[in-house]
Amino acid sequence: MEYRTLGRTELSRIAEIDRSEHINVLYEQHGTQLVARHGTWSASAWDPDGHGEDSVEAKVHQLQHYFDKTAGSRSVRSSAGGWSESASPCHTLRPGSRSRHVSAPFGATAIGSRPSEQLEQIARTAGDSDMVVSATPSENTVRFYLGRGFQPMADPLTELFELEPEDVHMRKML
Repeated sequence: MEYRTLGRTELSRIAEIDRSEHINVLYEQHGTQLVARHGTWSASAWDPDGHGEDSVEAKVHQLQHYFDKTAGSRSVRSSAGGWSESASPCHTLRPGSRSRHVSAPFGATAIGSRPSEQLEQIARTAGDSDMVVSATPSENTVRFYLGRGFQPMADPLTELFELEPEDVHMRKML
């Protein structure tokens, strides 16, 4: 496994991350309470050819914008060569903001946890006392962050809530 900082010209490799997921539970957040909604949903891969919000093109453009405002992007590459994790600059509203994307086959493994641990260490080193996550409301994602010590926030950060009102907004004290 290789952990390294991606260069700006490598951000198009985001297309290699398989974010597709079959979802049986989505959470709705009401203050600090999470309410499970059972059903059948799916999250598809980023559209490789389109230009819309969920396209590779749009994601690369977004990452380039935030890359230019921050120090770079940290990624994990599997020994098989497929990119499995990207902890990349995103929604740089406050110092240290990052986003995390894990390919489906690696989500429940240590590969998914390692970059999060590194981001926590970066935050501690920077003197931060807490971390905030705006998480996709799927069961797997919410369970991941709850398992890492994050708790739902009664009052989400306004700027994150405005960007992702359906997300589960959580905080972890460092």
